[in-house]
This record gives sequence, C-alpha cells and structure tokens, in this order.
Amino acid sequence: MIAVLRLAAPLAVVLAVCAGVEADLQVGLSPGIAGQQDTTFASKAAPVRVDVLVTDNGAAVTGLTAADFEVTDNGVVQQIDLIEFGKLPLNVILALDMSASTTGERLLHMRLAARAVLGGLGSADRAALLTFSDGIELAHALSADVAAVRAALDKVQPAGGTALVDGAYSALMLAGRDVGRDLVVVFSDGRDTASILPAERVLESARRSDAVVYGVTAGSSGKVGFVSSLSEQTGGQSLEISSTMDLQRAFVGILDEFRRRYVLSFTPRGVSATGWHRLQVRVKGRRPAITARQGYMAGG
Repeated sequence: MIAVLRLAAPLAVVLAVCAGVEADLQVGLSPGIAGQQDTTFASKAAPVRVDVLVTDNGAAVTGLTAADFEVTDNGVVQQIDLIEFGKLPLNVILALDMSASTTGERLLHMRLAARAVLGGLGSADRAALLTFSDGIELAHALSADVAAVRAALDKVQPAGGTALVDGAYSALMLAGRDVGRDLVVVFSDGRDTASILPAERVLESARRSDAVVYGVTAGSSGKVGFVSSLSEQTGGQSLEISSTMDLQRAFVGILDEFRRRYVLSFTPRGVSATGWHRLQVRVKGRRPAITARQGYMAGG
C-alpha cells in the first residue's frame, strides 16, 4: 500500500510536521540551561557512530585501522573502535524530485539511476522511496523487498511544484528506524517552489541525525545552497550535474563511495552529557581529506 502525505493540505498535517521539527530543535539546551546541567557522560552512555570518508587526491583511502584515527569530542580525545562494514546493512532512502519538470528523458534518466542503486544493494540491505512535488509521497517504506521498491518507482508520476526542503526533512525522518547505516540520496532538478518548512530548521534536524545525506542537483537553479549545507551537516557530499544524463553515474558513484567509508564508534568520555558536541576526525601522521559529520547533540 502506498502511504501519501501531502504537506500542502490539510493544515493539521502541516502543523503536525512543523511541531515535529520544533520537538527536534528542543532536544538541545540553550547555553544558559546547559551550563546549569553540565554533567558528564556516565559509563553506560550510548555510543556515538561516525561515518568517515578518507580521500587523497580524490581517491578513497582504504586499509586503515582504528589505530590510524583520532577523534576528539569537544576537544577531548576519545577511545574509538572501527566497525567492519559487513556487519552493518545499508538503509538507502531515495528522495526524488517528482515535480512537473521531471518528464520525458529526465524521468527516464532518474528511474534508471534509482534502479541502478537498487540493483547494487545486497540481500541484507533495505531501501525506501520518497518523492516530492507539491507534497510528499512515501511511495514505499524502508524494506528489504527491493523488487517492490522498484515497482513503486515505476508507478510514480510527475506533477506540480517542488517541495525540496520538505522532501529532505521527510527523508531524514525515515532514517534511524532500523539497524544499519542510513544513506539518504536527495535529487532535484528545480528551484524549491512549494516547501512549508524553513530550511534552517531542517538543517538543525540534520545535525542531529545519524544519516549521511548525498545531494544531487541538475543545473544551477538556486537550490544548490540548501542541498550543499544539508550534505555538509551530515558528513555527506553534494554533486551538481549539468544534465540528468549523468544521473546514473552520479548515483552509482554515491553508493560505491558510501561503501568505502569507515564507520567509527566511541562512547563519550570526559565531556558534557548535554548540548552540542563538535567532532573532529583526523588520520594520524597523514593529511588526507576527511569528510564526516560535524558533531552530534547529546542529552536528547
């Protein structure tokens, strides 16, 4: 069954979603309150997981171990573990622009690109399909039945405007609901014309998410700034392609790169149990390019 959420109406739905964003934002404490409740993590604090991409001259650096990394949490060096990729299945959430501009060859290119990603998933991986136009449509919830997700992809049809910010937020809300690593791929070929949620609040929610967002935009039409910021906040990447003809290569490249990322885990020690924690990741004795989430919110 296809679940449909239209953000443009009714008003009650809009208010409910906005309330969800506000709830996310209230997880963190204001500086004053944080100062009053500035306790440190107990020994049973939940582990923090960080997806890390290490590159040298654009090529992924492989073969590193936990001993090669150093992670600081608000300036305090942490004891880290390296999680083997094979132990964590992928949860790939496709958030695709299905506005009226996505027709003809553009629609074909997008379907081929999404199919290529679905075809690259393993038996333990899951996928979800969400589309956005004037509203948001959950074409298929997160599932290991990739064939069903592929069938849903073939059924969606373009219409209306572009609610990019709302679509990105909805995709983030699908993440974190199952065991594994969450990869959100957001694609749009048009300017946002229909979103209700403020971009800054969605970016705040992204900072609290364990999902890694890769944003792909076709052409320069004013939406690159939001997509780039969203990717940066989550430790992902943003790609701008000149034509949807390049979309399949971009999508396949994203999945391949995501599989080459390291997954670091640590239990916070010697730092506050509340508030925003800034993370810094480096490789000892080397200076490769590091792409990772900027931090996490504790105490939520």
